[in-house]
Amino acid sequence: MKTYFSGRPATTLGAALTAAALALTLTACSSEDPAPADAAGSGSALSHIHGLGLRGDTLYVATHQGLHSPDADGRPVLVGDRRDDFMGFTVTAKGDFLAGGHPAPGGDGPADLGLIASADSGRTWREKSLAGKVDFHALDTAPDSTVYGYDSANGLLRVSADGVTWDDRAALRALDIAVSPSAPGTVLATTETGVVRSTDGGRSFAPASERVLAYVSWAAPDALFGIDPDGVLHRGTAGGTSWTRVAPVPGGAPQALTAVDARRLLVATQDGVYESGDAGRSFERRMAVESGDDGH
Repeated sequence: MKTYFSGRPATTLGAALTAAALALTLTACSSEDPAPADAAGSGSALSHIHGLGLRGDTLYVATHQGLHSPDADGRPVLVGDRRDDFMGFTVTAKGDFLAGGHPAPGGDGPADLGLIASADSGRTWREKSLAGKVDFHALDTAPDSTVYGYDSANGLLRVSADGVTWDDRAALRALDIAVSPSAPGTVLATTETGVVRSTDGGRSFAPASERVLAYVSWAAPDALFGIDPDGVLHRGTAGGTSWTRVAPVPGGAPQALTAVDARRLLVATQDGVYESGDAGRSFERRMAVESGDDGH
């Protein structure tokens, strides 16, 4: 298992417990309707969720066992036939899917996927770059289509204009990243000691807030959200330098967060994927899952 942080100690017991929870998280490893899955792929025993996205109104859930969408009863259905461990996942403004992580057990490919892409809502994927070299655990895109990826194995932020040629940026130990929707060079990252912020495209980071958050998502200038390791949702202002508590999210510890706009949110927790239409004040479960036995 990798350990991603060695930061300064928290100054209070509550902060220490929250940071410890984040550290544990860091060590865990229509035409839009989902394609049918076989019986083994349509159960609810998904061990971990790593990313969430929408295309149209279809929900896509990147997991330890492939990409899934909920059926009419809220049960996960495998999309396509790949059961890769999609650690990093995002849907671009054009509707393409980008992902990274590890191939399914028994595959012939390299241990790390690098960056892969899908133009058909996850039914098929193609290798884009860095196969066998990089394990992306977080991905996001800027308004100008620049791709930001957090390379967990090397503790490095990588940036690419086309998803093929990459620049190495700052070395840091983070869990999640979010790129400003109005200023492509502004990037937030969640760390054990708080949220850090870059205004130079990820070349350097400075502390932005001591609020310890596990996941962040920035859908619009007025739609910056974060969720802490205890599952409490917060709303960010002033470019991520200030956070206001909103409400707890149902279902236990968080696993992923995606803000669609200033009111619509998707959050994955231990027992399912929840959606809010009122900026996080209330949630409805869209997909039920069961945590697996692998410690996630």
